Amino acid sequence: MKSLHYCMLLFFFTGIAVAQQITISGTVTDIATSDPIPGVNIFVKNSNTGTQTDFDGNYSIESKVGDILSFSFIGYETKEITVKKDSSIINVTMSIAAGELEEVVVVAQCIQRKQTLLGYAVSTITSESRRSTRAERRRARKERKKSITNLNRTLSGKVAGVSISNGVGSMNSNSSVRIRGANSMSASEQPLYIIDGVPLDKKDIAKIQQIDPAKIADVKVLKDKKATSLYGSRAVHGCIIITTHQGNYKIENNESYEEIVENSFEKVQTSPLSTFSIDVDKASYSNIRRMINNGQQIPADAVKVEEMINYFEYDYQQPTGDHPFAIHTEYGKTPWNKETQLVKIGLKGKEIPQEAIPASNLVFLLDVSGSMNQANKLPLLKRAFKLLVNQLREKDKVSIVVYAGAAGMVLKPTSGAHKNEINQALDNLSAGGSTAGGAGIQLAYKIAQDNFIENGNNRVILATDGDFNVGMSSDKDMKTLIEEKRKSGVFLTCLGFGMYNYKDSKLETLADKGNGNHAYIDTMQEAQRVLGKEFGGTLYTIAKDVKIQVEFNPAKVQAYRLVGYENRLLADEDFVDDTKDAGELGSGHTVTALYEVIPVGVKSNYLKHIPDLKYTDAQISKNYGDELLTVKFRYKRPQESKSIEMVHILKTKESIVTKDFNFAASVAWFGMKIRNSKYITNRDINDIIALAEKNRSKDNQGYRAEFIRLMNSYQVM
Repeated sequence: MKSLHYCMLLFFFTGIAVAQQITISGTVTDIATSDPIPGVNIFVKNSNTGTQTDFDGNYSIESKVGDILSFSFIGYETKEITVKKDSSIINVTMSIAAGELEEVVVVAQCIQRKQTLLGYAVSTITSESRRSTRAERRRARKERKKSITNLNRTLSGKVAGVSISNGVGSMNSNSSVRIRGANSMSASEQPLYIIDGVPLDKKDIAKIQQIDPAKIADVKVLKDKKATSLYGSRAVHGCIIITTHQGNYKIENNESYEEIVENSFEKVQTSPLSTFSIDVDKASYSNIRRMINNGQQIPADAVKVEEMINYFEYDYQQPTGDHPFAIHTEYGKTPWNKETQLVKIGLKGKEIPQEAIPASNLVFLLDVSGSMNQANKLPLLKRAFKLLVNQLREKDKVSIVVYAGAAGMVLKPTSGAHKNEINQALDNLSAGGSTAGGAGIQLAYKIAQDNFIENGNNRVILATDGDFNVGMSSDKDMKTLIEEKRKSGVFLTCLGFGMYNYKDSKLETLADKGNGNHAYIDTMQEAQRVLGKEFGGTLYTIAKDVKIQVEFNPAKVQAYRLVGYENRLLADEDFVDDTKDAGELGSGHTVTALYEVIPVGVKSNYLKHIPDLKYTDAQISKNYGDELLTVKFRYKRPQESKSIEMVHILKTKESIVTKDFNFAASVAWFGMKIRNSKYITNRDINDIIALAEKNRSKDNQGYRAEFIRLMNSYQVM
């Protein structure tokens, strides 16, 4: 009888516990306009659980009774709501932050006007009015050996009607200067900036934060839209005239990207094989997102179409056999070219539960040089790594190595059970000095090797803007160093931060040659994705040196081109060469590749005539009439050196393509548009947006809705 009572009590209390789990959903709107707000960050306070509102302001999140939900978005007051028993639907209204700037207009350059004669108000900030702020900066520089350089701090609070949105709810440091009466939050409604008589292009608006306020002589601000007639439509949202003491200030952008030569069509009869290494990196998409959000021009070489495609999750089946990944293929019409067809090849890595992942030996290699002294660099880095620390287990251990002018260890190997100690070491970091990246890498690998865990997860996690300038610093030097270090069995993850001196090419080289992956973190939301939600896949490799080789059937395909993967191409003979390095696949990772093919019998301007061959038999076999292509995969298990081969055949049966197929096509289409590809005949962005919108499908995290929002923002840039 007692046992029965105990069972009943246990069932009762279990029922209460389960009942406390609630799926919260609702809509977030602007309190003044009632318009939905897409992209609002929603987190369960003091946890790693989070989500984001979709394009219509809707959200859904798992929570418990008593949890506090935090709603935050750039330019709005953060709102916190406690979950109650009857809180399954929580609709939230958000208010513009009290200091939100709504109106800024400035008198035009080279036109002499007496302030008292203008029919509108002019506010001026001079060196004199900023004296106390400069004194504060001197003290801060002396104490912390770093400079705070933010023009917006000069403007904020010093001019009537002027205030700044400081990236509320995000670690993105880009403040937004607004004009009174403007309702939009987009970068397209920023005022016109004129620095030392030179108007600043819209693409460079975010760079005004590079200007040291100590260099500014005065800033003139006009608060009447009538003044825009002096500059025409460019100043429809006002303008700000900045004069520096030197009078010749220039904005510079020192970001670097490896040159990309877009893949062209290859004739099947002369080049039947296409071979490449997989790529699970997603840095290009988040980097492009940062540029669009900041109203910047996007360099063509920053656009890696495969990384944009692979940023999104697709509904691929889990592997069921002995192989660590499953294969999925389909083909249909190409949306940007009616004459061609599109083939999609997808891989789905086996998902390993976190508790089943072997013990980890992690070395955080953190850049604390002077170039990291910006809010979206070191401060964001520290918050991001705390997300990872919170997931560590007792059997995991972490060491922290930092580098600036030299490299040093600031935390000896420490168990994941001591999270406070690890987080305190992160909190103590500050930026200053030059960048000895090579020395840092050597020390980090030495510590990783000294604490190597057999059959464990041994990994260096490098976080930097990539701006190495002391010791080994070139891409070639870094490649040589990492190729030597990877022989140790230690893997490498590279996380990029910041802007203006971000070295994408260097970080991509390090990740590719170090048996690792590369991500770009622009916000805490992206940090949550990379180091929170995708923790296992980011850190635990299930297959290495994964290569793909596709053979096209010349009876069906005249020519083909691989969309993206330009920096991942391999020689055909490399496919069976186990000494050739290739990409890694992490737990739960998906990989998607697209081929655009020209069917037999279709005339295309992309095909050039090749003379008949004299010595080579060009006969086409008719024995494989129903096959479009054969795709082969080679991979190695993480601790092995011999590769394993898989084969998959795609036949020409009629089928309806999935929404994932069409959405991936829309992402590739947009990527080719912004890099001005010669291979798209339809360049109408409205058609791209319509295709993506129609095929959003399941979008729990709101990433697809965000993609659509980005395209709409790009449309008005």
